[in-house]
Amino acid sequence: MAIRLVVSDVDGTLVAPDKRLTPAAVAAVAALRERGIAFTVASSRPPVGLRPLAAALGLTLPMGAFNGATVLAPDFSVLSEAFVPEAAARAAASRFAAARIDLWVFAEGAWLLRDPRAPYTDLERRTLAAQPRVVPDLAPFLARAAKLVGVSRDAAALASCEAALAAELGGSASVHRSQAYYLDVTPPGADKGRFVARIREELGLAREEVATLGDMANDVAMFAQSGLPIAMGNAAEAVKRAAREVTAGNDADGFARAIARFVLRSPASGA
Repeated sequence: MAIRLVVSDVDGTLVAPDKRLTPAAVAAVAALRERGIAFTVASSRPPVGLRPLAAALGLTLPMGAFNGATVLAPDFSVLSEAFVPEAAARAAASRFAAARIDLWVFAEGAWLLRDPRAPYTDLERRTLAAQPRVVPDLAPFLARAAKLVGVSRDAAALASCEAALAAELGGSASVHRSQAYYLDVTPPGADKGRFVARIREELGLAREEVATLGDMANDVAMFAQSGLPIAMGNAAEAVKRAAREVTAGNDADGFARAIARFVLRSPASGA
């Protein structure tokens, strides 16, 4: 069946490593629109981090923020949202503290942290085009957190924490790294796969009419909801194995090349 909907991850997929939308990526989304193929994004980013993309790409479908836990209308009104259960949020915060992993909390529409000079804060400022709110204590915000993020330059330590925290929390929260240096804790049962299924059903499409693109473990859930799952060249091997096709990395316009070769089936378009 022909593809009629494309849903893409953002960081590591749609944007280049410097978080920039390349001209080729913008042109690829325009080409989809010209062919009548719908397009939207599912990202670990908060709503504010999707605003520049929505404007640049002219997005007209709902978008998934916080790994799909918050669904936004094109005008950025909230269609639905979920929160990390307080007990799970407090358990995650305690484990991060014990492992000396920096904690960010996204709550009340804000990016909250204690140390504005901690690792990756400058990168996140550029990514979101927004400033954090510095607070002395994050505990009061854990009762209605949309997402917690453990942040560390030690990717191996963060991977170890991911496994331990996932085992500790069980099904009370979703625990996945959205980047090698970010460990996300998001509401249970509200992942990118659920978001893709929601959009697909609203459009009345079959699974075979959907293509998805991603690079991290949190993208595998949306792969399962599409007939054409595409992994980025920079993805981990487990993510590539979960996909049907593999394109180039996000440092080589892999998104645009995948759209041309696998979705639009343009000749002479190396993936």
